[in-house]
Amino acid sequence: MKQARTLTDKQLKQVLSHCSTRHHAARDRAIVLFSFLAGLRAKEIAALTLANVVADDGKVRDEFTLSPQQSKGRKARRVFINDRLQKEITLYLKQVKLRAICPALFQSQKGSHFSANTMCQLLLRIYDEAGFSDATSHTGRRSMITALAAKGIGVRVLQTLAGHSSISTTQRYIDVNDQQLRAAVELA
Repeated sequence: MKQARTLTDKQLKQVLSHCSTRHHAARDRAIVLFSFLAGLRAKEIAALTLANVVADDGKVRDEFTLSPQQSKGRKARRVFINDRLQKEITLYLKQVKLRAICPALFQSQKGSHFSANTMCQLLLRIYDEAGFSDATSHTGRRSMITALAAKGIGVRVLQTLAGHSSISTTQRYIDVNDQQLRAAVELA
């Protein structure tokens, strides 16, 4: 099976720039960044609730726990939210009026939650319109894991962040490119 394409920081900027032209710009940017900065799967993004990311005091959390129902493999796992994603969530919540009848963080035009499939379709449409027709709903996850591996983050940490039960699964997510290979041989 072919791996999802990884995107560089420059290519991610292109995707985010495209998101700003879309009707639901703030929502779409936040969805893409949950994939790239938190490494969430489309199913997990679709299952997010406001309570997952916003504390009782109204502030965006720096971590939360996905319930077994929200995650793949029916295993709860912690998700960490970096400063950049916290700012994006704050901006999103200021710009969007969520319907109270639906607890979903990301709601469709009709005010209902996204299914895993509709979230995958949304991500595919965003990437395709931004010029990356070969990107998939896993592109953000693979890009995050690859970028962190290139910065020297250990595979065990990457495994935990990704929610993988096996290190071999995490290793398959790491993409190797010519720039990394050149940098490696310069260390010899």
